Amino acid sequence: MIRCMMTAATGMEAQQLYMDTISNNLSNVNTNGFKRSKLEFQDLMYQTIREPGVRNFEGGMAPAGIEVGLGVRSAATQRVFEQGSLNGTENPLDWAIQGEGFFQITLPDGSTAYTRDGSFKLSSDGSIVTSSGFFLSPGITVPEGSTSLTVGQDGKVSVVLQGEVNQTEIGQLELVRFVNPSGMKGIGGNLYVETDASGEPVVNLPGEEGAGTIAQRFTEASNVKIVDEMVNMISAQRAFEIVSKAITVAEDMMQIANNLKR
Repeated sequence: MIRCMMTAATGMEAQQLYMDTISNNLSNVNTNGFKRSKLEFQDLMYQTIREPGVRNFEGGMAPAGIEVGLGVRSAATQRVFEQGSLNGTENPLDWAIQGEGFFQITLPDGSTAYTRDGSFKLSSDGSIVTSSGFFLSPGITVPEGSTSLTVGQDGKVSVVLQGEVNQTEIGQLELVRFVNPSGMKGIGGNLYVETDASGEPVVNLPGEEGAGTIAQRFTEASNVKIVDEMVNMISAQRAFEIVSKAITVAEDMMQIANNLKR
């Protein structure tokens, strides 16, 4: 009975982490560029009471052994980088990536982070920054008094300078791809950093060598599917309930065994 309780406890812990993952997905349903996570499980080791194929006293071979599973564990939370829907805006600094790729962001310590959130702003000196004030890389500065900021699908950034009619190119956007984007580490603020699992960043121009293109005046919505997450939530809740029931039944069986002496 103790083994049954411990096995069921691993199931309750796993379902609790499953609910934590679902809750985080639902909490970020309106977060620009957010990518949902899914939790993967693995069974734990088995206690072998009888090996398969052992011989009995008469020389016959047992067709199956006796194994008792010892529960479940969480194997990984995999981030799913499916394309989110594009929402139109009137802001010329809202840029969405259609396809693969990440914007490069320079952090205060000089390191580079990556994001799918293309809701950019202008700093006091005209530099293009994130909502947290981190600089876009390569850096682009919009000259004072310029108008009609335009970003092409190929990532070329142009403006009409004060007193002029024709557009002037002021920068070129670059996108970064990874062999295994699911291996990136989320650090909050819609930012990711590379890890050994993600592989080295590959820098491309938008629309070239598999990189996505840029859609100006659009933001990429979260790829969380509310209906799917609600179904997962119900599944996790029912699994938690039935596993907790196993602990209750095991406790009742222990009580019955204890009462045999009376």
